[in-house]
Amino acid sequence: MAETSVLTLVADHTAGASIRNIAVAAVRELTDAGARCAEPDWLSEDRAVDIAFSGPWREEAEARLSAAGLLYKIDYCLQPTLHRKKKLFLADMDSTMITVECIDELADFAGFRSEVSAITERAMNGELDFNDAFRARVAMLKGLPEPVLQQVFDERVRLTEGARTLVQTMRASGVYTALVSGGFTFFTSRVRDQAGFHMDMSNDLLFENGALTGVAAEPILNSGAKLATLERLMTEKKIERAETLAIGDGANDIPMIEAAGLGVAYHAKQAAVAAADAAIRFGDLSTLLYYQGYRDSDFVSA
Repeated sequence: MAETSVLTLVADHTAGASIRNIAVAAVRELTDAGARCAEPDWLSEDRAVDIAFSGPWREEAEARLSAAGLLYKIDYCLQPTLHRKKKLFLADMDSTMITVECIDELADFAGFRSEVSAITERAMNGELDFNDAFRARVAMLKGLPEPVLQQVFDERVRLTEGARTLVQTMRASGVYTALVSGGFTFFTSRVRDQAGFHMDMSNDLLFENGALTGVAAEPILNSGAKLATLERLMTEKKIERAETLAIGDGANDIPMIEAAGLGVAYHAKQAAVAAADAAIRFGDLSTLLYYQGYRDSDFVSA
């Protein structure tokens, strides 16, 4: 018996375009390829739709839909219907759950924004060893007064659109949620509370006489630590790999993205996109709820 799969199409809500014609064309393409398709199931009126099908392998289906130009400017996810709604969710913070890179914002106050941002960009692209890049950037923050961290949080850190709805909706469905970041606990602890995560893990900056020392506590939370956190929580919570979800945007997220049941790249660097099962290129974080089959009526925004 052929495995049942589901294609989820999500329009960029800021573009104001309907995807009904694309959904009709997708059903036609899949049917022509020998698939048996269910009727489109609208998760959000004119914005998000599920098309369940059995027949061709997902890789073949994606290739055919891409060749037909149906996946060009929309977000989409092709996956098995089994274990689609996840039980464990791990998320990166900087440029994923929030709109900025906190270390770059701190460097702005230290007078080294361009230098730090350049290293951040190369590290996210996988061009530099993360630990070495992290230590080099933190060293440039030496002498920064401790109150600047709160100033950066208050003035510059903002949740990505859809972040709180994503976390709150998944928590309401019994999902365990973890914020895991190669950044700093000063920020992850506050973002955890704002978005509603169960837990957070990150790096601790060290202070002396009310100022940053230019070093962080070891060991550094890097890609290996993110992966280890996923594996540990799976064991502790007795959750199967297929029931896990991870999202991130850079090279430091790749191991957990590859290891999760569904790994998603969010407005990400190409290396992360290549490693992921699906990507969000146009929409906000609520797209991740549609990928799991949640409807607008399921969303929790409190």
